[in-house]
Amino acid sequence: MVNIDNVYQKVLAIANKEQRGYITPQEFNLFADQAQMDIFEQYFYDINQFNRIPGNDTEYADMLTLLEEKIAIFKNIKLLDYVEPYYKKPLQLYRVGTLETGFGQIEQITHKEYLNIKLSPLAKPTLKRAVYIDTPQGFRVYPTFTNNVQCHYIRKPKKVNWGYVVVDEHALYDATTSINFQLHPSEENNLIIKILALAGISIKDPSVYQIATAEDNKNIQQEKA
Repeated sequence: MVNIDNVYQKVLAIANKEQRGYITPQEFNLFADQAQMDIFEQYFYDINQFNRIPGNDTEYADMLTLLEEKIAIFKNIKLLDYVEPYYKKPLQLYRVGTLETGFGQIEQITHKEYLNIKLSPLAKPTLKRAVYIDTPQGFRVYPTFTNNVQCHYIRKPKKVNWGYVVVDEHALYDATTSINFQLHPSEENNLIIKILALAGISIKDPSVYQIATAEDNKNIQQEKA
């Protein structure tokens, strides 16, 4: 998890250093949410690319392990609600892993495939050989189970929010209404870079982070005082 106020203060410090004006809390929250989603979706693109590399290179294996670690926090299991004839999809669903029952894993097929197999005595779905179709309305499972269908899935990150109260016309951080980034702590600099880019600020000089960190620490000390 990455603290949203740390990122916010550093973004403001860099924007000030670059003389690019003030980024409002509303703008920051919009950019921050987009940046988090961009990084999150990049994980899956990177995994797909690494899996295409032939061989068993240790360096790539380590990268894949790190990516899996970053994704692990978003993995969920949910017992699905049944509203005939569909099993409702989990909220914030990003990617389906597997659907399972007490009889085992349910195979995903297309509607066309179902039309072909349902007429076959040998291939038609059974309790021990169930199938499902992923539709916009939900999961259609054959044969129908009225309960005990579990979904293993990856959820989307929660929408971030830098909460604040206005005091003397200044926005002050409010931890009680804030929602932190759900990404791995190592993503803090990536978040800062992406948020600044979305705000139209391109950072090429690494020393700007040192300046931002120093400014951030200075602000924290002033707030404590």
